[in-house]
Amino acid sequence: MDKFCTKQQTWRLWPLVAALLGAPVLSAQAATTPTAPSTAGGASGVATCTGLLNKTFPRLQDEKPQSLCQYSGQVVLVVNTASYCGFTGQYKGLEALYSKYKDKGLVVLGFPSNDFGNQEPGSGKEIAEFCANTFGVKFPMFAKSHVRGDEVNPLHAELIKATGTTPKWNFYKYLVGRDGRSVSAFSSMTSPDDRDFLAEVEKRLAAKP
Repeated sequence: MDKFCTKQQTWRLWPLVAALLGAPVLSAQAATTPTAPSTAGGASGVATCTGLLNKTFPRLQDEKPQSLCQYSGQVVLVVNTASYCGFTGQYKGLEALYSKYKDKGLVVLGFPSNDFGNQEPGSGKEIAEFCANTFGVKFPMFAKSHVRGDEVNPLHAELIKATGTTPKWNFYKYLVGRDGRSVSAFSSMTSPDDRDFLAEVEKRLAAKP
């Protein structure tokens, strides 16, 4: 477990983490409960928001409600994050990925979670300051939530249903296509600059909504 953590954990260790982190990439078509469509982009009606993205979450830094419908028609990378994990350095790669591809239609969404090894114990303000000051994170981040279990947030609940795979550790990744339905899952071991991962990102960016 020490190879995955930068701090001594104060409570429970998760067995077989290393084996679980090696999960293969999975793809699926999201089977979401029908919801009333919303229009993203105001009066211009640039995209219709349904399914996975038709949700609202509080922003990390100030808990101001943010509709995910604003990302309709984009390729969306959803990552559960933590400040005190061996994978925390992936923040740098995620920000570089966002910076490189955001003008082509990629957005990275960070969801801090304390679900794994008590590695995200801080407040929203503390997490926001850490991300900004340590890694210069500018991609959207949301308030701390659960990404598995009985209290899983509604976005991750649908991502889990769509792919059949639950986050196994911090920095688990779900890549959602422009259609808001097709989803691929990547393990925490997949770095943001992994060749196969980048190929999948570029493939999704090239596809039409």
